[in-house]
Amino acid sequence: MTYKNFPELDLLEKIIAQLGDYARVEILGTVPYKHYEFPLYCISLGSTRPDVPVLAYFGGVHGLEKIGSEILFAYLQTIIELLKWDDTFKAQLENSRLLFFPLVNPVGVFCSTRSNGNGVDLMRNSPVKAFGERKFYSGQRLTPHLPWYQGNTKQMEIEALALCEVVRRCTSQAPLTITVDLHSGFGIQDRLWFPYAYCKQPYPDIAQAFAWKQLFEGCYPQHFYKIEPMSQEYVIEGDLWDYLYQDFLQHNDGQRLFLPLTLEMGSWLWLRKSPRHIFMRHGLFHPLVPHRQQRILRRHLILFDFLYRSLLNPHSWASLDALQKQDYEQQALGLWYGQ
Repeated sequence: MTYKNFPELDLLEKIIAQLGDYARVEILGTVPYKHYEFPLYCISLGSTRPDVPVLAYFGGVHGLEKIGSEILFAYLQTIIELLKWDDTFKAQLENSRLLFFPLVNPVGVFCSTRSNGNGVDLMRNSPVKAFGERKFYSGQRLTPHLPWYQGNTKQMEIEALALCEVVRRCTSQAPLTITVDLHSGFGIQDRLWFPYAYCKQPYPDIAQAFAWKQLFEGCYPQHFYKIEPMSQEYVIEGDLWDYLYQDFLQHNDGQRLFLPLTLEMGSWLWLRKSPRHIFMRHGLFHPLVPHRQQRILRRHLILFDFLYRSLLNPHSWASLDALQKQDYEQQALGLWYGQ
């Protein structure tokens, strides 16, 4: 279906058609807006077995941050080409699963708004309560006419529930699940965040997060990411990834690992190079100059490749014995929490 003035959804449907039989496509629900019903597409590649490791990507949670969705579209187009000739890649997919939910908030992307059609910031929409010092941007319940509105956290939004359903399916039996949620707009440096966002206490799998960081930095010592707990930068309420991780802990049998990552692209760097873009609607969150946009679309391919390799080879970082876990945990506490 072609949607008037919605190039992102049109492109996603073209990508789905190009993937053909390689992909399993599910519509997780539809989001009404005016006379439209926007579908929530989820694309799955690889094994259908529930006990294989899963790498899942999410984009467009904040509709104004379109670059996240565009990066996933570009990555999917790379995958389409790999499927034509790369037998090694196809063999890897037989023992793993790649999942893509590129337009979590289609109304927000369509309208170029951070929130969804109900004025709700989806990344503040879970029941998780924050501890410690809170700012206004941590989440507010006053009105949908102001930013960071949490909405009714007891009855979460359609889009938030769809994201949660996808992640719960992944984590229920997979020995390892890595998720990457793409955002933009904070600072001048790209960041990779992991839980927690609601408090400054270390999350239980801090040792594995630190071991993954060490592995990544050993392979790519010149990388440009700041890897840290999200609470190092700010504390927020209702974070979906905190909510999903806490839910995972309640059902984990001790044999599974869930590493939720948020890729926060530092769009202030783009503004520093083109300050006038601050007066444009997308200027704060999207590279408007064509060559800069192309650079961002290819900038994270090394990270995506490493994520897939680390998913397929978890023995070096995810499967730690007691002594390794204690050592990495102590190093992590010293680095991130000053303990």
